[in-house]
Amino acid sequence: MSHRKRSTALALATALAGSAVLLAAPAAQADVVDVKYDCQTPIGPKSAVSPIDIKAVKEGDGYKLTMSFQKGVSSSPIELGPGAMVPSAVIVVAGAETASVPVSGPPNAAAAPANTPIKISDLSGTYTPKKSGKVTFTAGVLTIKAMGTTTTCETGNSPKPALEMDVAAAAGAPKAPATGGSTGGDTLPQTGPADSAIALGTLGATVLLSGAAGVLWLTRRGQRARS
Repeated sequence: MSHRKRSTALALATALAGSAVLLAAPAAQADVVDVKYDCQTPIGPKSAVSPIDIKAVKEGDGYKLTMSFQKGVSSSPIELGPGAMVPSAVIVVAGAETASVPVSGPPNAAAAPANTPIKISDLSGTYTPKKSGKVTFTAGVLTIKAMGTTTTCETGNSPKPALEMDVAAAAGAPKAPATGGSTGGDTLPQTGPADSAIALGTLGATVLLSGAAGVLWLTRRGQRARS
């Protein structure tokens, strides 16, 4: 193989590899969101703000959601011994489909002192999408059960989503309907940085492929002229 042909092959391999990296770029965006909880407790209304983090991991046909609290939310007028408090919550799904995913966690492992914000353990649950497309995950109602009482905490500041990502439904499930005047049936419109990057990578690969074809054509033409 001539030096020129080896250079052309290297250029092609580099272009295709670059496009593959762009196509494999993650399509998820996560944020830690401050959520204000307005709680109705047995001793009256209480409010607190906690940063909330939501993560999703693919498991089988669904996704395991984990909701983490970085600060305590409610408090008790008396000390709660280990195992006395059980938390649960709802994660609101919007976008390609609308759903409410229940998440729950283990009882408190350590005693919770009186009149001290209670640290909520990580809450988890499974979300199985019925439609493929982009969805968001937002903190919803928090429920704390302790000592035979129930405290319900509503979100009081209309929090923004803590996670946005593309999800894939099980084989055979319908895709989200197209929007924005698209005539592609069930094909979702491609917008946003990730899609722009993919388009740019594809264009770059096309340009390099076209250039390589021109080099090969010129090379062969030169060989014919010399012969």
